[in-house]
Amino acid sequence: MATAIQDGQTILFTGDSITDSGRNQDGIGSGYVNFFKHMLYTRELDKNIKIINTGIGGNNVENLRDRWMDDVVDYKPDWLSIKIGINDCMQAYGGNLPKQEAAGYEEIYDQVIGDTKRHLPSCQILLITPFYGSYEALEGSHRGDIRNSIQDYISATIRLSEKYNTRLLNTSTLFEDAMKRRDHTDFFRVEPVHPSTIGHFLIAENVYRTLEE
Repeated sequence: MATAIQDGQTILFTGDSITDSGRNQDGIGSGYVNFFKHMLYTRELDKNIKIINTGIGGNNVENLRDRWMDDVVDYKPDWLSIKIGINDCMQAYGGNLPKQEAAGYEEIYDQVIGDTKRHLPSCQILLITPFYGSYEALEGSHRGDIRNSIQDYISATIRLSEKYNTRLLNTSTLFEDAMKRRDHTDFFRVEPVHPSTIGHFLIAENVYRTLEE
């Protein structure tokens, strides 16, 4: 089934390093946005659709808010995909910035989506949850703490999707289900934060499915 994106429309992807994926070299990067582009252009040959990537590595939701007008609204996209949250959760674990608590993350994210709805009322939005690809559950361990904390950011993203009636892709559930089918988690991710090439393809395939009519 084809996506609901119409001929002549624009879809913009934004977020952190997972969306960025080296886009400075070619504008699209080598990650899931690139795979989605190839899927769309080969499966829907009769459509002329513009794809834009404004993801920036290391961004949190506050960084997104600070550049939102320039990097999203000014492009006037018909479709918008946002993937953010892992850096908000991880700032307290080895970073120089204080952790952005899930409540603050949700409040700022709410502002961002609300501003989008005001400036671009007809824009269709897809929210992609953050994920953390680890089975570590030991309380007090680095990975265990992040794995437990990320659930609050995932829940916040889901609530915002429900509030604004957006499309939603839960990559946390997606990766958990996928990793159970392989002998080792590295099949789908390089380390808990960043997907492998196959992991990026998995995201792209499910972005495509989520945008189907």
